[in-house]
Amino acid sequence: MAPRRPDRKPKKLGKGAISRAAGGSSNNNKPVSPQVLVKAAESQLQEGNVQDAATLAEKALEGSSPGSDDALSALNFLGQINLELGDFDTARAYLLRAVAIDEDGTKDESVGGGPEKFLSLAQLSEEGGKDSVGWFEKGAAALKKRIQDLENIKGKGKNSDKQTILLDELRKKLAMTLCSVAEVYMTDLSWEEDAEKRCESLTTEATMVAPDFAETWQTLANVRISQSRFDDAKAALTRSLELWKDLLPEDPSVPDFPSRVGLSRLLMEVEMEQEAIEVLERLVGEDDQSVEVWYLGGWSLYVMGEKQKDNKAEEDFKASWISSRVWLNQCLHLYKLQDYEDDRLGEHAKELLAAIGKELGEAPTDQDDDEDDGWEDDESDEEMQE
Repeated sequence: MAPRRPDRKPKKLGKGAISRAAGGSSNNNKPVSPQVLVKAAESQLQEGNVQDAATLAEKALEGSSPGSDDALSALNFLGQINLELGDFDTARAYLLRAVAIDEDGTKDESVGGGPEKFLSLAQLSEEGGKDSVGWFEKGAAALKKRIQDLENIKGKGKNSDKQTILLDELRKKLAMTLCSVAEVYMTDLSWEEDAEKRCESLTTEATMVAPDFAETWQTLANVRISQSRFDDAKAALTRSLELWKDLLPEDPSVPDFPSRVGLSRLLMEVEMEQEAIEVLERLVGEDDQSVEVWYLGGWSLYVMGEKQKDNKAEEDFKASWISSRVWLNQCLHLYKLQDYEDDRLGEHAKELLAAIGKELGEAPTDQDDDEDDGWEDDESDEEMQE
């Protein structure tokens, strides 16, 4: 598995601290084994000491025999560390060296084997398209092999609860990988003759591998939208929502924040505005600093109001547009505060507000003040406390 992103900012340690972390001593000249150095590097990463973790991993690589499991472990870790540091070229170089040692991902994950390096290289690919697909497919093959091994153990009645949990995680990761390939065929490789057929096959397999994984149904819905099969897209999105909408935010089955932002856009595309708003309200409850979420909420409410207006539901449409104005004003407030770079989003939000103002008149001054007070940012609160 890839190292967890550190929760704290990197801290500077002296050489003595690095030596102690590696298990060394100024009174002991015996070389520290590469395995110990990598373990120490992992510990430093968990503590948020990214640079020191990299230093220890480099020492581990220097002390490893070329092509050995020790070298694989150090190379894989250095690749992940450089991803943490944002040095993608260096990360790619280390991971490619790791692939040369573990070409099919069959070595044990404890020494840097497994699918992770392939999946990282797919995302790091400079060429994209077929090159990304190739790496994703290598990762998928490694995942399938690992899943098959665990299923064989389970079939012999030797499985444990830990293995069952691991099997579920691997199936979800495989489904996510298959969906990633489908997304490449919907974008970079959409011109390929068999693109639609590949998307169909990949998303179908993903839903079979992990039917309880919300993102697979979301990707299937995206494919159905591209095929103009909107009723099927609605069914897939409903299935995706039902898997997590009643769960607590911390439940691991709840898709991550960006996935749910993408979900809200898909819901809007198939005219499921009410469901989109429910998703966006939940997102705002988790993070009220997202410009895009406020924008999408305001836009959804605006579209809902348009439909109500067409159906002569006078009071309903006004209520929707008043709410839309609140969301859009907060969107533009954060847009300015954060120097947000999406000009088209900002212009569209202003256009929607202008249309609302033309229909309902400008918002009363006291209403604007109330809205601003209601959405004051956290930094302002901290400044007042100081």
